[in-house]
Amino acid sequence: MSLHPAVAAASVAPSGAGIPIRELALVGLTAAVVTFLATGLIRLLAIRIGAVAYPRDRDVHVTPTPRLGGVGMYIGVLAAMLMAAQLPALTRGFAFSSDVPAVLWAGLVIVVVGALDDRFGLDSLTKFAGQVTAAGVLVLLGLQWLQVYFPFGGGGNSNILVFDQLQAGLVTVGVTVLLVNAMNFVDGLDGLAAGIGLIAALAMCAFSLGLLNRSGGDVSNHPPALIAAVLAGVCLGFLPHNFEPARIFMGDSGSMLIGLMLAAVSTSASGKVSPIAYGGRDLVALLTPLLVVGAVSFVPVLDLLMAVVRRTRAGRSPFSADKLHLHHRLLELGHSHRRSVLLIYFWTAVIAFGAVATTLFDLRVVALVMAAGLLLALLGSAIPRLRDPQRSLNK
Repeated sequence: MSLHPAVAAASVAPSGAGIPIRELALVGLTAAVVTFLATGLIRLLAIRIGAVAYPRDRDVHVTPTPRLGGVGMYIGVLAAMLMAAQLPALTRGFAFSSDVPAVLWAGLVIVVVGALDDRFGLDSLTKFAGQVTAAGVLVLLGLQWLQVYFPFGGGGNSNILVFDQLQAGLVTVGVTVLLVNAMNFVDGLDGLAAGIGLIAALAMCAFSLGLLNRSGGDVSNHPPALIAAVLAGVCLGFLPHNFEPARIFMGDSGSMLIGLMLAAVSTSASGKVSPIAYGGRDLVALLTPLLVVGAVSFVPVLDLLMAVVRRTRAGRSPFSADKLHLHHRLLELGHSHRRSVLLIYFWTAVIAFGAVATTLFDLRVVALVMAAGLLLALLGSAIPRLRDPQRSLNK
């Protein structure tokens, strides 16, 4: 099979002067500050136009809370990308990739769809069409899964499945819609989706910096690191408004934006990675892109799949709402609101950073640490701290 043109182009892209860690930190800080400030203004706007979430039977919050937080988050994304465009250490990567414009345009589509749902309420089919449209924008602007490495085969290029244009588009749309819905499903407790997004983005940023290090600062590897840094900053800037007790919800406009950007950075970092950067004998490193994608999305995707199976078996629509998500089950076990959120943060961090650590440390050591971390997470989830039985679960 011949290499996809974009893969071939990436393989000859020149190397940059180094790894732009300071520039990425500045961009992330810009995203955090602008998101924090913009979200405060969006909260006032949401109240004014009636974009408010009133408590329902399946909800955890007990007071009306404004939504549309995703609009403030997208403003943070725009400001951070504008800052990045002014930094020579980062703009070198823009000339070899359309990934950043793809994220901005697809993000605009998903935020508009989400904002309409936050204000007026859209049916599941309309939202799904909007998600597919946003994913299609990524594909049309060139952000696609181009190849996947398989551990079984004759070695060399025979282990690499290179997608044609149609296959690349379908895989990209599928991954994007899956992550968008996974983040949308998991957004059920104050600060939960933003925290998971922050942890996942930091893990993907660390992985992308590893790609930059192996390739000697190859500028074609700048976009995934930049997108991840921006997403981490946006989530960090939104958390002060959203951590329990939340003053504003991100709504579908925010949760779907996080899912879209996670899909974009995963595709940019993993869907285009060249085996040449690792060496043909390093099986773990070659598989790590797929491990990282699975790890950063493990908790939300698991929650999504469990919900689909549960509702389908009950003869209901997979998109129908219920109160049996992972966070609801933690509350039922007796955990407080904040403790449930922190436990899910811990699960996500152990899995996501564990996958990234396989590229940096001995695999046996990483496996041992991950096993210990997961054991602690399970024990912490199964044995809630003793507390006053009269205390509300919503605290």
